[in-house]
Formats: sequence, structure tokens, C-alpha cells
Amino acid sequence: MDLILTDCPLSSLPAGSDLRLVNVAEQAIAPCVGCFGCWIKTPGRCVIRDDAPSIYPDIARCDRLLVVSHLFLGCYDLPMKRLMERSLPNQQAFIRLHHGESHHVQRAVKSKQLTVVAYGAQDKEEQAVFDRWLARNALNTLAEHYTIHFADSQAQAEELAGKVVQTWAN
Repeated sequence: MDLILTDCPLSSLPAGSDLRLVNVAEQAIAPCVGCFGCWIKTPGRCVIRDDAPSIYPDIARCDRLLVVSHLFLGCYDLPMKRLMERSLPNQQAFIRLHHGESHHVQRAVKSKQLTVVAYGAQDKEEQAVFDRWLARNALNTLAEHYTIHFADSQAQAEELAGKVVQTWAN
């Protein structure tokens, strides 16, 4: 399955039979409260009842993940950041060594190809901060490979996202 997570409308994407598109800005996703209920009370399931539990399992299951997000202070902007933080149930409380570093043990997470189209960076420094942050995040989501495309505008981000999905079809 291929998964596209976006914080803006993507109206011009080619349709795919095994493709799920989620506009996270249109979902009701509360912030993580750090209660660790997803590890202790209900392992693998967030205790907050909103739209996040219908999305984060697909992040774990997908073969290819495309994230289209506005950047804010070198990170995903609020809608995407909330979802990614609420994906904590995809990991276990236990720590493992991965490439010589400490990372959480994954809970039925498939290795995947991660592509990010990030738009709205203020400057090259913000892009560099995001690149370093995404490298760490890619390890935590079992991304075998990740690619970042920086776009100057939301319209350019939509165009780049369309090109990524087109390569998936080939």
C-alpha cells in the first residue's frame, strides 16, 4: 500500500488502486499528551479518541510514504507534527541498538521508502535543520531510503507530489 499524508489539498494527483490519500489538516487530531497509555494501558493503541488511530496504523503498514507538509521552525507544521507524534503506538517502550544508536523497538512496522515534499522554508538553514531532523525520524519509521524535495510554494509542492506519485505508477 502507498500512503500520502498532506496538510494541503492535492487535487491533481493521479489515482491509484492501492493508494490512500489523507489530508491531515482536515482530520481531528489532538496533540499527544505524553501519557504513554499507548505503551502501558492499551499497547499499540492511543487512548485519545479522534482521527489519528485510523491513520497511524497505515504509516506502519505502507510500502511507500509520501509526506507533503509546510515547514515551521525546521520541522513539520502543526497538523503533520501532531499526527507524527501520535504515531507513537507504532513503537514499543523498549530500546534497541540500530546502526549503533538507541531507537525504539518497532511494533509491526514495515520497512518503507519515504519521500517528503516540504514547502515554505524560510531559508537554507531551515532546510538543513529539517534534513537533519528527518534523517533521525526516518530511522524511527524504518525508512530504508528517504528523499526530500523542497518547494517554494504550496502549488509547487503539489506539482512535485504529482511527479512522485507518477514515478510510483511506472
